[in-house]
Amino acid sequence: MGGQAGKFPFICQNVGWDKHVLAGELQNGDAKAGDLGLGAVPGREEDFRKGLDLAMQYAKALDCRSIHLMAGRVPVGADRATIAVEMEDTFVQNLKHAADVLSNEGITGLIEPINTRITDPRYFLDSPHQAAAILQKVGHPNIKLQMDVFHWQIMDSNLTQNIQKYFPLIGHIQIAQVPSRNEPDSAGEINFPYLFSLLEEMGYQGYIGCEYKPLGSTNEGLGWVKDYLKRNK
Repeated sequence: MGGQAGKFPFICQNVGWDKHVLAGELQNGDAKAGDLGLGAVPGREEDFRKGLDLAMQYAKALDCRSIHLMAGRVPVGADRATIAVEMEDTFVQNLKHAADVLSNEGITGLIEPINTRITDPRYFLDSPHQAAAILQKVGHPNIKLQMDVFHWQIMDSNLTQNIQKYFPLIGHIQIAQVPSRNEPDSAGEINFPYLFSLLEEMGYQGYIGCEYKPLGSTNEGLGWVKDYLKRNK
């Protein structure tokens, strides 16, 4: 979700968009070549480390306290089941390296399951269960789970129990309605008033990222925030 800084003035409105876009691309690998992260891609470990080092420079310059460490895609022509163990081992080792680098700067690394039913059939990390198992193998407290309820709902649907089960692992939350990826108060499968209440009950204190496509303007799409604040005065 985005908008012009003039419409939504905030303290960082003068941060250069060129830096933002470049940092994001470096984390993702070579987007033009089809990369969507490199964390779990065998043979690209050196590229992952170089991208991490550069992302760290931008994170420190912008005082960003977390970096999304994208897993990447199953290589073209490879069978997911056949290469899964190798990709997981690669991801675990890369995350252990990232944990050491990030912890020195007080930065959290995040891994996010992305659904393979609609968004990207080749993405390696596609469920909270898979992510939790990987985090257990990594064993570092500064590598956490980024929960995007859009992807979780599409892949598993069992939001309440999954949130309760994996809540201690969550470092950041993103929201969008299913299936059209619009704002929370648009028509769809997820009951967001209930979801927000659940997160409050669980004691979530972090940010919630609005990773959705507004049906209209960005400002119009934020009506749900005003309603939420009115209900929770």
